[in-house]
Amino acid sequence: MIIFRYLTREILLTMSAVAGVLLLVIMGSRFIRYFSNAAEGEIPVSILGTLMLFHLPGFLELILPLAFFLGILLAYGQLYLNSEITVLVACGTSPHRLLQVSLVPATLVAVLVGVCSLWLTPAGALHNEVMLEEQRSQLDFTALAPGRFQDFGGGRTAYTEGFNDDGTRMQEVFISERQSRSDDTPSTVVTRAGAGYQTVDAETGSRFLVLEDGERYSVDPGRAEAERLEFGTYAVRLSGAAQRPELDAPEYATTVALFGAEARPALAQLQWRLGLPLMVFILTLLAMPLSRVNPRQGRFSKLLPAIFLYVAYLSLLLAALDAIGRGSWPVAIGMWPIHGGFLAIGLALMALAQHKGVSG
Repeated sequence: MIIFRYLTREILLTMSAVAGVLLLVIMGSRFIRYFSNAAEGEIPVSILGTLMLFHLPGFLELILPLAFFLGILLAYGQLYLNSEITVLVACGTSPHRLLQVSLVPATLVAVLVGVCSLWLTPAGALHNEVMLEEQRSQLDFTALAPGRFQDFGGGRTAYTEGFNDDGTRMQEVFISERQSRSDDTPSTVVTRAGAGYQTVDAETGSRFLVLEDGERYSVDPGRAEAERLEFGTYAVRLSGAAQRPELDAPEYATTVALFGAEARPALAQLQWRLGLPLMVFILTLLAMPLSRVNPRQGRFSKLLPAIFLYVAYLSLLLAALDAIGRGSWPVAIGMWPIHGGFLAIGLALMALAQHKGVSG
């Protein structure tokens, strides 16, 4: 039990450090992308935290297998450098016993990866896509960056000089819209107002932009005349009642729904989700013999080949996911030969390490 606790602690501590660094890098990259979108007015800043939180399971399902793989390599590599493995072997500990000890934390990591891949990741991806779709459909003018002309799609460009202290009212609003008259002739409508704010009708759920103290101009291309309308209050309908978008892509479907699906992309997605927890055990088998290093080589001597092996494993799974979805690879065969191939590599490396001697 002392050896078990010691080895498990070394593996999990190293894995936690590696996972923390990888998660920081990946989440930082995604946050910068979202922050850039928010700066351009595409999404409001207020939802950035929620988006990142619901992206977390998708990051963890890929980071945890790699972090555990590297955790075993680095932890056991350090034990080889300190000749601790030699002492364990002298006390009767075999490679198979070390593998059994490593499979206990591997089971814990596989459960966490399974919870993410089978449940949390699709739920989080669906939540984020619904939130972004609602933002795109609502044309939320509170996402405007003061002092910049921003395109909201549908021929609508808006500008505001600034907001009040609580961000609920806009000051000096300019809106340009391309519209069509009843006879299908194009028309450009320009609206300027001293102030504006958004409101939601309690009965219908429709959103309106209410403008105050301004003018509205309608200009037809090629005509010298223009229509001008002065108003004290003018309401522009932005969207109807909020509706949940239809998101039927396999990556948003629940795992239970995928079991009853017959479409190739859905079956490919199911095999991908089921394969990620299995990947943890296969990587454990690969990491055990790869962690064996010569003290004169250093603990990082086999780190680069191991990373290449992991990248090849993950790349083949992603290629199979795409091939099955496109119909160029049989669903019945699926991704299982890839898992089987790397399992065979792991067994061969373990047999080779056993033949050479774990401390040799």
